[in-house]
Amino acid sequence: MNPSKPVMTLTALLGLAASVAQASPAKITAQSIIVNPVETKLNVEVWVNKDASGKANPTYRKGEQLSIGVKTNQDAYVYLFNVNANGSIDLFFPNKFEESNFMQAGVTRVFPTQNAKYSFTVGGPNGQDKVLALASTKELNLDDIARFAGDQGFADVKVSGQENLARALSIVVNPLPADGWTTDVALFKIGAGQATTPAPKPKPGSTGTVTYTPGVGTQPAPAPTQPAPAPTQPAPTQPAPSQPNAQIKPGERQDGTFDSAMVEAYDRLKGPESLGTPTGYATPWADGWWQRFKGVAAYGDAVLVHANGSSRSYAVHGRLLERYLALAKAESNGARPPSRLGWAAGDEKVIPKNPYGTPGLYGFFQNGALYGTEKYGTFWLQGAVLKTYQGLGGSGSFLGFPTRDQYLLNGAWAADFEGGSIRTVNGVPKVYRK
Repeated sequence: MNPSKPVMTLTALLGLAASVAQASPAKITAQSIIVNPVETKLNVEVWVNKDASGKANPTYRKGEQLSIGVKTNQDAYVYLFNVNANGSIDLFFPNKFEESNFMQAGVTRVFPTQNAKYSFTVGGPNGQDKVLALASTKELNLDDIARFAGDQGFADVKVSGQENLARALSIVVNPLPADGWTTDVALFKIGAGQATTPAPKPKPGSTGTVTYTPGVGTQPAPAPTQPAPAPTQPAPTQPAPSQPNAQIKPGERQDGTFDSAMVEAYDRLKGPESLGTPTGYATPWADGWWQRFKGVAAYGDAVLVHANGSSRSYAVHGRLLERYLALAKAESNGARPPSRLGWAAGDEKVIPKNPYGTPGLYGFFQNGALYGTEKYGTFWLQGAVLKTYQGLGGSGSFLGFPTRDQYLLNGAWAADFEGGSIRTVNGVPKVYRK
């Protein structure tokens, strides 16, 4: 390991392919953490790279690289936790390096992915670790268990100890149908001895390290040069002056009140470094709010948007913002967010380089996603095509970035990518390589 690389404390793992059974009966064993007592058709399997079966308990030495493999037999959202020997807990999927935690049926995902900008290294303490994979038919809200702070790649987990994790997760899955979730656990031990390449010294209270290549997670987003196909972006009822107004604060409304979600988002995103100063007050837009910012360097101009009923606000920058507002302009003359995307539902992610060497941006919205690259442009995907694409690993998969908007082909949705295409055949998305 290159000692010059910055490190962040966390324990994690990796894996290979394994077969998935057709049903997942309730199996309570000594390694169980939380088990659905109802037999489910949904099944998930998780394993570490030293044991492709997922049934053994291999031993790792400090400094060794770990990886995890996961596979489901149905489309599902997957969450990966590690319960460390000292009771601390890590959430390493979802993380801010992967586009989505939606997984397509029968597709193996391996973490770190090929060309990932992080690696997992054992850091101790010695003892028994457990990897928990939780698969659910619906996306779960883990805000009471783990939260991302600022631009960090991995979330801070609020609970500790296996029993507390099980208790917290039982609350999270409670609203799901009885057979709407399932789990699997893989074991590994951290034993005595040291790998040939010593691991960086963990911070106090931690059990491992996540190693980043320099700059990832903090570098400015590239600014794609794709011209928006629709007219230039509108300004929905926003009385924004042409220059930043230092007197107006993030989240501030004209009546002197503040949108707390915008204030939180500005702090979370290190606003002075990524958003700059407001160019106007927070203003109503459709059934929510938005506020413009001058932008910083390559990030480009930005807005914070806050959907009514949501506790979170998110930013949209640069060319993604141009395309987002151009779609709104074409659809409603800018009176509301474009229906094919909806409100922003996550922080933008920078993809420094995918398997084809292409850098770009990914923006997640309620009803779809935007992918922007300087090479191809900025394009939208939604529905079953988007789920299939993200289930394969999104822009980090063999498909790479989209090269045009999703479109209708013979009355069915299709999409083209760097390395292939998705076509809807008899109502089912099919994936084709070039």
